[in-house]
Amino acid sequence: MTRPVRSIRDVPSWALILFVLMTFAITWGLFAGFVVFQEQIEAATGPLSGRHPGFVLATWAPAISGITMVLVFGGGRGLRAFLSRLFLWRVVWPWVAFVLLAVPLIFAAGSMIKGNLFSDPLAFDALGSLLGTVAFMAILGPMEEFGWRGVGQPILQRHMAPLFAGILIGTIWGLWHLPAFLLSGLAQSSWSFGPFLLGNIALAVLVTPIFNAARGSILWAMLFHWQVNMPMWPDAQPYDTWV
Repeated sequence: MTRPVRSIRDVPSWALILFVLMTFAITWGLFAGFVVFQEQIEAATGPLSGRHPGFVLATWAPAISGITMVLVFGGGRGLRAFLSRLFLWRVVWPWVAFVLLAVPLIFAAGSMIKGNLFSDPLAFDALGSLLGTVAFMAILGPMEEFGWRGVGQPILQRHMAPLFAGILIGTIWGLWHLPAFLLSGLAQSSWSFGPFLLGNIALAVLVTPIFNAARGSILWAMLFHWQVNMPMWPDAQPYDTWV
């Protein structure tokens, strides 16, 4: 067991079920709506893509659900304490090196196995386009960490070792992505779900010691997530999982 994260001490353990149900309901509900009302939605907002407002909202579901749980059970005081973890900057240098160096090397190794490390061109024709995408990715996937590591991980660690908490939250995290694999227009539709699920579990296990060493910092979890989603890394699916 690890020291409990005090900012969510007012959130009861059973609220984890509500958090997961709410997260899945928002994301899967939005994707179901897109399937049923695809023509109407595309006419109003354009085709589904990684920048579609519906996709962005679906991606933010863990954050919406996590913040809701904190606000309902902890009130304004609890929410302020929770959000303060976004500014918790406890530097643990070995993990800094891992986030900055090891993650890119994993993608490079996976891409080398795939055979496209030097043959797959960078999908950006201008520096401005690259920087814009990097900035957008900073407010897309990393926002999930308000839920997965902000609420889910600390609650699970009340009852089990961090390793098992990471495996469980990683499994839930991976399954939550499933609708993205079923809709064309999204990058995930061309990937295999099995390796992706295993990759999510591996990532959740890897980020767990970073999260705990930084005393529950949401910021460090977001930086790790952002690094994993960085658009300039080569496509290494599915070999980055095995690496």
